[in-house]
Formats: sequence, structure tokens, C-alpha cells
Amino acid sequence: MIGLWDTTGNEVVKALAAERRSAGGVASGMALTLIVVVDEKRVREAEAAATIAAAAHPCRLVVVVRSEIERDRSRLDAEIVVGGRLGPGEAVVTRMYGRLALHAESVVMPLLVPDVPVVTWWHGEPPAEIATDFLGVVADRRITDSAQAADPVEALRQRARDYAPGDTDLAWTRITPWRTLVAGAFDTASERVVDATVVAPATDPTAALMVGWLSSRLGITPHRVDTDEFPRMREVRLSCANGDQLTLTREDSMAVFRRTGQDDRALPLVRRPLGDELAEELRRLDADQVYAEALGATVGLRGLEQRSPQRVHVWKDPATAQRAEAGVAAHSGTSGEG
Repeated sequence: MIGLWDTTGNEVVKALAAERRSAGGVASGMALTLIVVVDEKRVREAEAAATIAAAAHPCRLVVVVRSEIERDRSRLDAEIVVGGRLGPGEAVVTRMYGRLALHAESVVMPLLVPDVPVVTWWHGEPPAEIATDFLGVVADRRITDSAQAADPVEALRQRARDYAPGDTDLAWTRITPWRTLVAGAFDTASERVVDATVVAPATDPTAALMVGWLSSRLGITPHRVDTDEFPRMREVRLSCANGDQLTLTREDSMAVFRRTGQDDRALPLVRRPLGDELAEELRRLDADQVYAEALGATVGLRGLEQRSPQRVHVWKDPATAQRAEAGVAAHSGTSGEG
């Protein structure tokens, strides 16, 4: 491991090359570059997840921690690990302070592995418009997590408004086991589904995407039943044209499958670690059309998969925007006095 304090981007590139030579690493063995954007308080959690994913998908991991963007003096600290605690590949953890944090691409771009895909994952709330963050625009795939937003369902709506092919969300990844079980229920049956109900907390984005997926796949309008008794999606019910009822109910790490005229069956429904969810998304580096259709159906925006996959960077200075908003608020408060 190499630690560089108050350094420059050039020094980081040189140190990575030296560490690779020392460890015998070769960039040609890397399948992708994974950029992780995370706040300082969640760095260890993100590193743990990325390490699991990197074990399944050899990559160069570049962690970007932005702090104190209004700080007077810019500073860059970096930690370089090759074949160490962050997995078998190469990892660079960068901490950027001051205005440098707004131009993270100046440090990150020279660290990308040539001629392999780039994936950017925001472990936290992403920018409202991904085009305002160059680290999103440069990526072939962009992974967000609406569950981490203050209003997860509204976050899904924003992701739909801002969608471009290549985007995905870990809330979608979390319903893969549910979708597998629902699809598996029809392996030996051909009855048409005429109605569906999803029971979940009102703020659960996985349930919202499940509703969208059922709608886009089955051509129906599923019902939502809100519940406060469980922290996440509890049940999916399907009604068939012949009168059969199919129900999947979560019970801890299992799902109970019930079908009219058949005995109940217990099926595995284990909640996976974050690293396994991330690894699933790294398995595919093309656009996820099924996710696009489900997201569009969730929020009522069709044709998301037909949008251009090209994103154009739009520079916005968040520090300036914050000061402008504060000025407007102060002016409004003053004008209201009297």
C-alpha cells in the first residue's frame, strides 16, 4: 500500500504504475474500471461492497471521496492498493478537498484502464441530473440506489426523467429474487394473469419497481396495498383468468408460495449483501432494457429504452448554486418583514 498526502494527480498515476510493477499487476487483466462516488462516512461500507464485486469481476477500483468543496485550498490525498485489502485487482482511494472536488475527472480520467468499460456507482444520493457529474457521463453504465434518497419513490421518478440507456438502480437489483420466483411460478402453467397486487411499505422503491415490472410484462395495472407492518416488500399476489390465485409471501429469508389447488411451498428469498448486488450489475455492461421498461411503467413514462445512450456533460457549480439559493431565501425573508 502507498499513501500520498497533499499530492497531485500526476503523482498518483506514477505511484500506481510503480506499485503495479512491484506487485506484478497487469492492466490487461482488468475487465472494467469501477468508479465509486461516496461520502467519507460511508467509505468503508462502499469499499467492502466493491471488494466483493471486484473478486467476481477483475477491475481497477477508483474511489472518489469529495469533501469541503468551499474550502479555500484544494487538496488531494490518495491511497493505492494492488492485490491487498481491496481485492485482487488495483484500487485507488482518492480524497478531494476544496474546488478540486468539483473537478474530480481531472484526477480520475488518467486512472481509467484503457479500452475497457467504465462503471460509475454512487453509494449515496447521486446528482439529480447525472449529466452534471462528469464521472457519470464518462461511464458506460451508471448505478444508483434510490433507497438511499430521502424520498425513494420520488427518486425513482427523477431517475426516469433523467434516464439514459446504461442507467440502473440497486433497488431494481434487489427484486431479482422476487422476479425469478414469480417467473418460475409459470414454468408449468400458461394461464393469463388478469390482476396483481403488491403489498409493501408506501416508500419502498423495490415494490414500486415490482409494480412497474408486472405492468410492463403482463400488460395489466397492478394494485398497491400499503403496510407499515414490514420494513420492505412483503407479498405479491397474482390472479389468473381461470380463477387460480398465486401468492408469494416473504417470511424472513424464505418465501411461501401458495397456489390454488396445490400445497404450500417454501422457497429461498435471502436478502443479499450489498457487494453481491453490485456484482450482479457488473455482470452486464450493456443497457438493461427490461429495467428501462419497468421504470417507465412505474412512473408513467414510456419509451425510456429508446432514448439516446449518449450523455452530454453539463457543468454546474454546486457551491455557486447553494449560495444563490441562500441569497434568494434571505431576500424572501427580508421582503416579508414589515
